[in-house]
Order: sequence, then C-alpha cells, then structure tokens
Amino acid sequence: MTQPRNFSLHGAVDLGARQAAAQRRQRAAEAPAAGGSPGAQSGFVIDVTDETFNTDVVARSRTVPVILDLWAEWCGPCKQLSPVLEKLAAEANGAFVLAKVDVDANPQLSAALQVQSIPMVVAVIGGQVADGFLGAMPEAQVRQWLGQVMQVADQLGLQPPGGDGQPAGQAGFADAGPGAIYGEAQQAMQRGDLDAAAAAFEKILATSPADPVATMGLGQVSLFRRVESYDQAAVRRDAASRPADALAQTRLADIELASGQIENAFDRLLATVSRTSGEERDIARKHLVSLFDVLPPKDPQVARARARLSSLLF
Repeated sequence: MTQPRNFSLHGAVDLGARQAAAQRRQRAAEAPAAGGSPGAQSGFVIDVTDETFNTDVVARSRTVPVILDLWAEWCGPCKQLSPVLEKLAAEANGAFVLAKVDVDANPQLSAALQVQSIPMVVAVIGGQVADGFLGAMPEAQVRQWLGQVMQVADQLGLQPPGGDGQPAGQAGFADAGPGAIYGEAQQAMQRGDLDAAAAAFEKILATSPADPVATMGLGQVSLFRRVESYDQAAVRRDAASRPADALAQTRLADIELASGQIENAFDRLLATVSRTSGEERDIARKHLVSLFDVLPPKDPQVARARARLSSLLF
C-alpha cells in the first residue's frame, strides 16, 4: 500500500471524542478476561497510544513483526476486520504482535501514519513501515497478506523471540530477554548515546554471535561513530581530488551511507575497487564488505553490490 501524502485529520480531534475513547479503553480493561477476544486472551494483541508507540511498536518490531490495526468505535468495517486480525494473531502464537490504535484517541499517531481512511492495517518490521492495506478484506486475503509480511521479516533476519516456553510477544520483553535489550539499544540510538547502544548490541552478540539484528545495529553504531569524527567538508574535498585514494573514498562512502545514499556509497567503493590495485584495492574491498553489515543481510542492494564485487574480483 502506498502511504497517502499531505493528509490531515481536519484539525484536532475534539476532547469529547478523546474522552469517549478513554472511557472505552477503561471499560475494556475492567472487563473479565473470559469476555475478551481470542487474540487478547493469548497476549498477542495490545492497545497502542501516542505515548507508547515508540516502545510498543517501534522497539518491539526490531525482534518481531508488529501489525497495526487502526480503527474507531464508529467504523463498521473495522468491527468486521478486527476479529479476523485477532483470530490470526492468536493462531500465530507470537509470530507477530497485533497492535490496535484508536484513531480518535490518538490523533498525533494517526497524523504521523498519514491515515486516509479506516480500517487501515500496516506492518512494522525493523522499525520501518513495510506494507499495508485499506478496508476490510476477507480472512483468506488477510492470511495471504500476512504470509507476505512474514516472508519480508524472514528476509530481514527477524525471528520471534520465543522458544523458552513463553509466547513470543511476551518473551521478547522479559527483563533479561533479547527484546528488552533491543529496546535499550534503540532508545540509546534515539538519544544519541552510541556507547550505550554498542554495549547493548554487544551483550546480545556475546550470547548469540550470529544475531542479524544486533550485528546490523553494531555496524550502524560503528558507522555513526566514524562519521561523527570526520570533517565532512574536508572529506568531500579529499575524495574529489584523490579518486584513487581508498581511504578518502571510504570516508565519503561512510557519510553517504549514514545519510541514506546507499547506492552512492556502494557504487563509490565498487568504482574504487575497479580502478585500484594492491593495498588500495584491498582497503576499499574490506570497507565495502564491512558496510554490508549496516543493512539487513538479505537487502537487495547488498545482494547487488556483493554480486558486482564478486565480478570485479574474479
């Protein structure tokens, strides 16, 4: 689903709507457990607010896909779709977490997600909105869509944190569980504390050396540390004036990658490998390989760069 642009909720949601939504949440919290939906009973359905989104969705999505169900009390199609999503969440047994967002009660979150109409469902994987759909789809189509979402999660190296007897949606947020450590690392990155983020990722790698998310996170920390140490204007001048200087090119590639110019960074180092030899070529090659760890292991841009590097070397 292409995210809608330049959408607003026509101003702030009135206080009456917010109060009514808060009352609905309170009634739901006070209802007996036996009266809840199958998904809610399993613990894999959560209510998300403007205030809890970063922790309950963004941080959690680093370890398990999160499906956002944006709904409202007045929305008839929402009442058709939500039970289907909750049923599938219960069946999945922690392979994903269903996060429900009342758009009336959470206008900031609705605006951030550029909600155009409801029901609106999006998948959040690794902190990024990956896919979604609008409207109440039949269960078979929702199952098919979820299968695609799980394939994306697998390609990004995400694995549900279960396996110790707890449901995956809960085990990942146990005090000593990997999900909690991922959350610590994410929060540290957001506040710019690279040392704390590195320590958290290293803690995970100490027990799970092949963990793809922690490997990627530590690679990002190393990249940001290097870029912070550069005089960026000088780096750009050096790279422009010394095209065969591998170190000059690796520094500018760092800056490009940190600013999201992935293809430019990879192309720069591939070109350096192509035009140099000996030690200079080896510097460029090793640095390019190290940058692959900054992205998910099955990222298509990494795959293309690996293939091009292989053709240059062999």
